[in-house]
Amino acid sequence: MAEDSKPKSGWINLAVDYGPILVFFAVYRYYSPADDADAVGSVLAVVRSTAAFVVAAVIALIVSKWKLGHISPMLWLSTGLIVFFGSLTVIFQDSFWIQIKPTVIYLFFGLSLLIGWLRNVSLVKMVFGSAFEGLTERGWLLLSRNWAFFFLLLAGMNEVLRAMFNEANGQFGTWITAKLWVFLPLTFLFTFAQIPMLMRNGMSEDEAEEALSEIPPE
Repeated sequence: MAEDSKPKSGWINLAVDYGPILVFFAVYRYYSPADDADAVGSVLAVVRSTAAFVVAAVIALIVSKWKLGHISPMLWLSTGLIVFFGSLTVIFQDSFWIQIKPTVIYLFFGLSLLIGWLRNVSLVKMVFGSAFEGLTERGWLLLSRNWAFFFLLLAGMNEVLRAMFNEANGQFGTWITAKLWVFLPLTFLFTFAQIPMLMRNGMSEDEAEEALSEIPPE
């Protein structure tokens, strides 16, 4: 009998969500000039890495549909913003646009979840409700609240790092590195930290493991 949907895979989810940022980092490092004073070389490195980021994000979208059988709403939004802000970066050759993109994503998710929580509505449930059927209403609201504040924290952190590390002061590569070695580990740690609360509110062990593969993309 044919399968109704394609099997889920944790590593494919991670590759789809975080593969593009790895490509972004690798291409920038490859083209980044050795001399920080090389303004032209720095701009070219930013433009080339951003263009590669956009292409990788679109490929990740296709892979998600092909391998997982679906494209999550968050992935649609993230990819759309990568293409939009990435295109502005390439057109205007200004890293401001690609650096502001994470702040826009984090603020959108954070404020949306926070408003929903204040209205006693879990927007997270609207996205993942069918996957985590055992979670209680209280669990969904707590999850929405926790993710809302975490996203707002990330938005603030990105703004601080964007001001400190940018193309103008020759530290754009440091900002990309922070995306990999600060934001990504924090997101994983935060996601793991939610598991005990979720299991206290009705989520099964299998569903808890599945939740780890649903980490929102950058």
